[in-house]
Amino acid sequence: MTGYFIQAFIYLVAAVIAVPLAKRFGLGSVLGYLVAGVVIGPTLGLVGQETATIQHFAEFGVVMMLFLVGMELDPKGLWAIRVRLIGLGGLQVVLTVVAGTAIAWWLGLVWQTALAVGLIFALSSTAIVLQTLNEKGLAKTEGGRSAFSVLLFQDVAVIPMLALIPLLALPELMAAGGDESHTSLSLVTHLPGWAHALVVAAAIGSVILGGYYLVPLLFRYVISSGLREVFTATALMLVIGIAALMSVVNLSPALGAFLAGVVLANSEFKHELEANIEPFKGLLLGLFFITVGAGINFSILAAEWATVLSLAVVVIAVKAAILLALALLFRVHGSNGWLFTLSLAQAGEFGFVLLTYSVQNRVIPTDISQLLSLVVALSMFLTPLLFIAYDRLVLPRYQTAKNNDREADTIEEQAPVIVAGVGRFGQIICRLLRANNIPIVALDHEIEQIENLRKINIKSYFGDASRSDLLETAGIEHARLFVIAIDDRDRAVKMVKHVKHYYPRVWVLARAFDRGHGYQLREAGADDVVSETYHSALELGGHALTAMGVHPMRAKQMTWAFVHNEDAHEDELFESWKEIEGGMAFSPRYGELFMKLEESLNSAMQQDWPEPQREDVPIWTPPDTQEESR
Repeated sequence: MTGYFIQAFIYLVAAVIAVPLAKRFGLGSVLGYLVAGVVIGPTLGLVGQETATIQHFAEFGVVMMLFLVGMELDPKGLWAIRVRLIGLGGLQVVLTVVAGTAIAWWLGLVWQTALAVGLIFALSSTAIVLQTLNEKGLAKTEGGRSAFSVLLFQDVAVIPMLALIPLLALPELMAAGGDESHTSLSLVTHLPGWAHALVVAAAIGSVILGGYYLVPLLFRYVISSGLREVFTATALMLVIGIAALMSVVNLSPALGAFLAGVVLANSEFKHELEANIEPFKGLLLGLFFITVGAGINFSILAAEWATVLSLAVVVIAVKAAILLALALLFRVHGSNGWLFTLSLAQAGEFGFVLLTYSVQNRVIPTDISQLLSLVVALSMFLTPLLFIAYDRLVLPRYQTAKNNDREADTIEEQAPVIVAGVGRFGQIICRLLRANNIPIVALDHEIEQIENLRKINIKSYFGDASRSDLLETAGIEHARLFVIAIDDRDRAVKMVKHVKHYYPRVWVLARAFDRGHGYQLREAGADDVVSETYHSALELGGHALTAMGVHPMRAKQMTWAFVHNEDAHEDELFESWKEIEGGMAFSPRYGELFMKLEESLNSAMQQDWPEPQREDVPIWTPPDTQEESR
């Protein structure tokens, strides 16, 4: 028992140290887990033979992940992606199998072994790709959806692959090795083809019908107990039971879990199920990635490093070429095409399953399987680097080209108000001005924001508002007001300096991110500065007071007292901030003044409010408790 505790502690320590470091350096959590596995396995030798056993257990994280992915879809959603699911996914699997088989046969393998190798490398890593896409917020992009369609088809394709591999058994390998008995439970091993098909259909039907009719009844019964841990146990029981059912009929557990997730996508228990399963999924996936890193055999890698590295590069290059061609064929253009290509260019965790199955069924010799397992692991290990290349090389290039390829719009009119930046902040300003029939010229260098503003019939132009020629064309010389609502701190400060230097009579209103940025804008010459979160936080704070029993009018008085107190100390704080060279830090003097502000605020909150602080806010005085009791 002590040994298990120590091993668990080692795995957890490795994850706790490596993953936050990887995230901090922008490498992603998956690469952090892989590095952690390499360190505690081949490098330090802290874990050993138990890694393969743990990996089989950790693969259940993939099952849970596909269950959760399925819950984000519904049958209508699957029907909507049918073209990419069958067309894109089917072509990817077929073309990659053909290419992999041809290369393996050219390298001297018999055709049966070559075909098994092609099947193994046709699959990509569902765990790494979906985890990274979700982590980076790319799952909803066109490239992310296309990658998901291919991964889903690959999971389905595992079923016929498992059925085909035993038919490829080599007589010489069968004669050389003993007949190993398979102790795994299966309901279809000795059944004829028609009976096998009936059992599979019955299993799938039971998942669908049970999901629609029995699972809601089960969860209502469990909820009636009022015990959260029982609901969690039921959720795990559901996923484990479905995975077990799929396994005993020789289907992919991940596919069965995904199907169950789709069935429960519209369930009233959807969000509770997600909340209960998500932590287990994350931990098991992390453990799976650690075991992949820990399972790398450095002795074989050291002896055959050139071969392993070359084969891994060939696998990634060939798959990437096929995927890029398919992206062009299915019109997945630009950065989405590269995201689709780079995300699926590796081998996958199901490759280990097929590789083991091929060795058991005498299709691939043991020495070749050890080499191929290193190739699979290395290609998976390189996948996070491909995502880094996408983030740092591909995406900036397409974003820059997207903006640079389009010339700035010709500004056809001038207005007394110019608004720079029409995102979520600037749009509200534009709508308010337009509603009061005040002419405006809106500028933004993000075409999506311009198109959003045009949809609500507000005249706007594509262009960089920091360009002096565009400002002149927009009429900055005769404008009364210039509103800076861009989300770039440094550019906002530079724009304020430029406008106030060349057009000092123009009134400049600027959006600040925080107090420090507001001071920078004020020092640059902005006439009015508003923090983007200040008033919304103040409003919500008033609601919080009301929710805690404070009379609404009293809460309104307190929020205005807060504003009055801030305004009363603003100049003093600003002058203290300017004492620091560059104005980029807060001095001890500033800290003292800020504490003085807090003390003044506390005093203001406790006063009896004999007089109104603002004429438009009537005073409400709570009734005397003694009179009320009478």
